[in-house]
Amino acid sequence: MFNTFSNSWELVKASFRVLREDRELMIFPVISTIGVFIVTLIFFVPLLLTGILSSATEGSSFSGFQNALVWVVLFLFYIVMYTVIIYSNVALVGAAMIRLRGGNPTVGDGFRIAGERTGAIISYAVISATVGIVLSLLRDQDNIIGRIFASIINVAWNVVTFLVIPVLVVENLGPIDAVKRSGTLLRKTWGEQVVANGGIGIVFFLLMVAAVLVIGGPLFVIAMSINSVVLMVTAVTLSVLAVAILGLISSALNSVFQAALYMYATQHDISETFRPDLITHAFKPKGR
Repeated sequence: MFNTFSNSWELVKASFRVLREDRELMIFPVISTIGVFIVTLIFFVPLLLTGILSSATEGSSFSGFQNALVWVVLFLFYIVMYTVIIYSNVALVGAAMIRLRGGNPTVGDGFRIAGERTGAIISYAVISATVGIVLSLLRDQDNIIGRIFASIINVAWNVVTFLVIPVLVVENLGPIDAVKRSGTLLRKTWGEQVVANGGIGIVFFLLMVAAVLVIGGPLFVIAMSINSVVLMVTAVTLSVLAVAILGLISSALNSVFQAALYMYATQHDISETFRPDLITHAFKPKGR
């Protein structure tokens, strides 16, 4: 466990060194977050105003039309949300690839790369939305086997598609071919049956927990002791803000790491920023 965290921390530092050279690239995860927030409002405020959303959360029985409407809206929401996220990720990975190859990328370079691949981005968003709906249906089943199966599919999908974004950036393939290419690169480079070996996510999960405990925890305890609603709201707001900022940084660093992994998988070329073992140990055989 300690070795996993140590390697993950080194990975965070290496990815951050790349991002530090082009701080303006943080604009892409910020745009992604704002975009997702706006899309959520557009899709779910009408459902809330019509009472359909509240009926769903309260477990009320739907008419066939209402039930179909909820799933159609959810599917469309997934498509638009994934389009926003994938577009921003393609822009960031494209810019990171330029930096890792010795160039000096700009925000405009990222937008140009993503703009040139808009069709593939939307198509991949549709595929991702379909997978998301299927997983939601499985999780909604009152069946433990279905939920376990959904978890297995989710993990497998995340691993197989880990290199899809850099594949879309560099090889300009369609979404289905990009998924196949991502899986092929993983198998050829790290083996037939692999799982992610720690990574940036584990570090930032711990940082988020620490931020909530250190920033929000003491304030909330004080607020409870003096019965101050204002201080309670402040504690929650600061905790949410800290988690949001850490989430943005984590997303950006993960995109940099994806770019580095792709370079290694396709060219066995490791940027001077990354130690060889950080790349070669990014995935490990299942069961180890």
